[in-house]
Amino acid sequence: MRGNSAKVCEAIDAFARSHTGLVNIGELKGAIVTDLIAKHKPSVMLELGGYIGYSAILFRNALRQVGGKRFLSVEKNPLFAAVAASLIDLAGLRDTVRVVVGTGAEGIRRLHAEGSLGTQVDMVFFDHHKPSYTHDLKLCERLGLVGKGTVLVADNMILPGNPKYAAYVRASVGEKQQMAAGGEEVGNPNLQYVSRFVQNYEPSGDQDAVEITECTGIAA
Repeated sequence: MRGNSAKVCEAIDAFARSHTGLVNIGELKGAIVTDLIAKHKPSVMLELGGYIGYSAILFRNALRQVGGKRFLSVEKNPLFAAVAASLIDLAGLRDTVRVVVGTGAEGIRRLHAEGSLGTQVDMVFFDHHKPSYTHDLKLCERLGLVGKGTVLVADNMILPGNPKYAAYVRASVGEKQQMAAGGEEVGNPNLQYVSRFVQNYEPSGDQDAVEITECTGIAA
């Protein structure tokens, strides 16, 4: 399977079906994201929560098919990051996927400071520490990494759920301005989002969902 990203993902899926403990996005929800990549054709994609590299392999392969340039994966656990790097190498993607060890916020700040994220990230996939989704999105907003056309995809919106993140990306500009005025952490409340909740299933068969959010502009 060396050099064959599809075969590596198939092997991980087969292992996940016969063993407990893997929390990859899986084939069904993964297809939602690869379809988004095909539609929006991102050049730069950021992943927060790389785990063992399944999503990086799956999404980078999809990104390559639409001419994407960079896939950046942030993973807090050094052991998971090492496993991810090994599987990414097995899939033949070592030179096109970068794994950064750190929390979501640490990875965002580091990649932004060195210019690896460019002036705007085209797509962000959230699959890390669930309470950090909103905080890290707001950090991206403050750094100017979210703009018109940026697509945000948040996993595990049912299992375990993330009502704070959902409320934020579904809020109007006025509602977000009120949140900021009320003392909530500030991102860029003027960003206009259109968001939708898409239900699907975990590899275990349990129902889950992703939240797909597109930035449509910036209010004056």
